[in-house]
Amino acid sequence: MAAGEKTRVNEKTPEGATNPPGYRAIPIKFTQDQASCHFLYVKQHRVRGGAKSGWPSDRTLFVLNVPPYCSEGCLAQLFSACGPVQSVSLHEKPDLSEMPKTTSSEFFSPKSVPGFQVAYVVFRKPASVPKAVALPGPLIASTESHPVKTGIEKWIADYADSLVDPEALRVEVDKFMEEYDKKAAEEDAKAEAEEGVPDEEGWVKVTRKGRRPGLPRSEAASLRVLEKEKRKKARKELLNFYAWQHRETKMEHLAQLRKKFEEDKQRIALMRAQRKFRPY
Repeated sequence: MAAGEKTRVNEKTPEGATNPPGYRAIPIKFTQDQASCHFLYVKQHRVRGGAKSGWPSDRTLFVLNVPPYCSEGCLAQLFSACGPVQSVSLHEKPDLSEMPKTTSSEFFSPKSVPGFQVAYVVFRKPASVPKAVALPGPLIASTESHPVKTGIEKWIADYADSLVDPEALRVEVDKFMEEYDKKAAEEDAKAEAEEGVPDEEGWVKVTRKGRRPGLPRSEAASLRVLEKEKRKKARKELLNFYAWQHRETKMEHLAQLRKKFEEDKQRIALMRAQRKFRPY
């Protein structure tokens, strides 16, 4: 290491956790009787200069290493001692978009993969953020007043949440289809308005809707079309695929020729008997 070069040393909490640069570790336990602690890494939410964010920087606490058993309600309860919490949002990774991602549907929203997540805790007052960063801990996730469901109770609750109300689902689907039909009608109207109108370069957009509609078919015309399709389908079928089918076809054809020859001989003999045979 060159002389005079400074290294950045991570701070350590009294509990032995290492703070990443810019973050503070807050110990958390699932229950009061738990011996070991889990650590949440928190800091005030800030964005780089020129970047936009939907989270208010002066009232938002950014939390890393959120365990799977900490839900949004659990985090709101943990940080409620610092001040009233406006909202809590969990994400699989830091949300770098301008606005927080919100799903308009409770039935068709993608389910998050359970695991460690990050959280954005928005307080109602800016003074609550420094208090949350300075929390001594350890925080207790599951208490008697606000227990966190585990085991079979959690499975039963998850199963109950997975059941969908058919009436609410029908209302949402009908609403979605109405919006879709309205959007499709607007697009069709826009396409009809633009059809036949040249653009800036002089090109004219031609669509299938611009074709002249054909006349309705009569019953006889429909039957002719069906017969034509039937003949076309029959031609496509593989006839006499095997060698024995070829032999049987030739034998049947030869038998028909012999039968026809005998019938012609009898007809000629009958005509001779009636003296109506005039070869010349």
